[in-house]
Amino acid sequence: MPLKLLLAIFLLPTLAYAEAPPQQTNSRDAFLKLIDRPRVDPNVEEKPLPAPAPGLVLTHVAYSTEANQRVPALFLKSASAKPDARLPVVILLHGTGGNKSNNLGLMKTFAAKGFLAISPDGRYHGERCAKGTGTADYYPAIAQAYKDEKSHPWLYDTVYDVMRLIDYLQTRPDVDPKRIGLMGFSKGGMETYLASAADPRIAVSIPCIGVQSYKWELDNNQWKGRIGTVQGAADMVAKSEGVKIDTAFVQRFYDHVVPGVYGPFDGPAMLPLIAPRPLLVINGDSDIHTPLPSVMLAADAAKAAYEKAGVPDHFVLKIEKNTAHKVDKESTEQAIAWFEKWLKPSK
Repeated sequence: MPLKLLLAIFLLPTLAYAEAPPQQTNSRDAFLKLIDRPRVDPNVEEKPLPAPAPGLVLTHVAYSTEANQRVPALFLKSASAKPDARLPVVILLHGTGGNKSNNLGLMKTFAAKGFLAISPDGRYHGERCAKGTGTADYYPAIAQAYKDEKSHPWLYDTVYDVMRLIDYLQTRPDVDPKRIGLMGFSKGGMETYLASAADPRIAVSIPCIGVQSYKWELDNNQWKGRIGTVQGAADMVAKSEGVKIDTAFVQRFYDHVVPGVYGPFDGPAMLPLIAPRPLLVINGDSDIHTPLPSVMLAADAAKAAYEKAGVPDHFVLKIEKNTAHKVDKESTEQAIAWFEKWLKPSK
């Protein structure tokens, strides 16, 4: 069944609530069409793991999203959760070169507060990196995608994996399908706002150090910080073509690898699609990967959408002062409180 049709069946009540202007709805439809692919049996496998702390239950879960793509994830919840309790969920997405275990500390905090905390490996990361860890498989996969345009390992494929994870979560008796939150860091922050814009089943969103406008950065020659996060892949492509990495190359690179990212799927176009669902955006004021004017362009578009929806309090922009590419303690605490406020776990 096509992705668009399946989502329509799943999400009729939510889509009515999250009504968007026609031009924004077109961005959502176009994005869903771009990432659509044949559905496969998720073939979910679960394996208990040693608890990272007393009173918690840790499970390794693996599920299929397409042929030859298994997504490993960590699930963590309180051992005292009642068997018939439907818990709110927080899904955590790691950054470039990271893996699902990077989020274990934050998962413990959420699990202790009554959430089911989940952290999956992104495409070509963690257990999905055959050559080990880091970006050993990730950069070559992006370079290959540039050549054949048959996949989107940078951002879009992991968004698809997250949506299939939500399909599975909706079948679990310990999950409240109306209380699913998503939070990601850097690469995971971009995946968070893209997934949240595309899938209204995500009730609450916190993209961290990832919100930006790719178009603004191209127009203002401020793309080096962002392309630097996939520098290995860009270098491979530029070398194979015998060209230098300049603005024209970066634009062409985006067109092949993440088509639409500086157009209909850019931050200022996608963030408003999350309205009126609660959205907390966290960015540093000195982050070269997300220049502040670029962040503000996307945030201003989101703010306008929330004001138009009549829920300006559902959107908060947190700019960390004198901060580069990281999420500080104060912002982390604000993120935890944001999920507690809107997803309301039982203590």
